[in-house]
Amino acid sequence: MTETVQIIRGFRDLPDSLRHAAVAVGAFDGVHRGHQAVITSAREAAARLAAPLAVVSFDPHPRRWFQPDAAPFRLMKSGQLARALAPLGVERLYLLAFDAEMASMTDEAFAREVLGAGLGIRHAAVGFDFTFGKGRSGSPEALARYGAEAGFSVSVTPRIDDPDGLKLSSSAVREALKAGDMTRAQTILGRPFAIEGEVVHGDKRGRTIGVPTANVRMGDYMRPAYGVYATRSRLADGRVIDGVANLGVRPMFQAPEPLLEVWLFDFAGDLYGQTIETELVAFLRGEMNFDGLDALKVQIDADARQARSALAAMPATL
Repeated sequence: MTETVQIIRGFRDLPDSLRHAAVAVGAFDGVHRGHQAVITSAREAAARLAAPLAVVSFDPHPRRWFQPDAAPFRLMKSGQLARALAPLGVERLYLLAFDAEMASMTDEAFAREVLGAGLGIRHAAVGFDFTFGKGRSGSPEALARYGAEAGFSVSVTPRIDDPDGLKLSSSAVREALKAGDMTRAQTILGRPFAIEGEVVHGDKRGRTIGVPTANVRMGDYMRPAYGVYATRSRLADGRVIDGVANLGVRPMFQAPEPLLEVWLFDFAGDLYGQTIETELVAFLRGEMNFDGLDALKVQIDADARQARSALAAMPATL
C-alpha cells in the first residue's frame, strides 16, 4: 500500500510517467464504502494490467460550479480526499479543475480528450449511476463505447447497500450528519466524519472558565446537527488528542458564523494558524441557552465526562 497519494492538477502535456493508469472516475466526496467499491474495481484492473492505480476527481465539486449559491455541502477537502485514498492503494489523484471548459465538454470530448488523449488511461471504473459531460448526457454504457474506440476498458460497479439496507451514498451521509446520527454516518463512510481547518482566534470566553478551545471555521463543509460532540483531533505534529466540541452558532452568545470549537483534553499549547483535523465521533446533545457562565461551565464539565466515556469505548482512527 502507498502511504501518500500524488496529486496531479491537470490532464494536458503530462509525461508518460504520469499517464497510463487504471482509474476510478467520480466526485468521491466522502470516499464512502460505495466509492470504495468502485476503487476496488479499478485496483483489480490495475493489478491485471500492471498499471498504476489512480482516481480522477474534480475541484471544485461540479455541484458548486453549477449551483454557486447552494448551501455548504462538502464532506471533505482535497487533502482529506487524498489521505482517504492512500489506504486503498491509490497512487495518484488527478484532481481536475471543474471550470467553464470542463462544464461545457460533451461526454465524448471528456472521454476522448481527457481520459484518452490526456491521461492515456488503460481502464476506467465507474459507479452504476455515473454521469458525465455537458448536461450529464454521458452514461457508463456511453463511456464503454468511447473507451473501446479510445483504447481503454470500462467496468461498472453496481449499487451496493449495507446488509441492513442502508444506502451507501454521499447524500445518505449528509442526511445522517444533519440528524446527528454519527453511528449511521460512520457506517456509510467507514470512518468518522472529520472537519479540517486552520485554528482561528475566537472571543476567548472559554479561557475565562478554564476551557480554552481551538476554533475552526466550517467553510464549505456541510453543517451537521448543531450541538456538542465527543471528538478526536489530529494536530499538525501528528498527535491525536481526545476532546469535546461545540459545533454551531452558540445561541447564548449569538455568534455571527458557525464554528467548531474544540476543547482538547489535557492539552496546553498555542495552535493558532495551525491546521487540525477533528473527527466528530459521537453526538452528545443539541445547543442550549444558559443563564450565565457558571451554568455553562457546569454543563461543559458534564459534557466532558460524557465525551471521555464515549471515546473510551471507540478505537481511534485518525
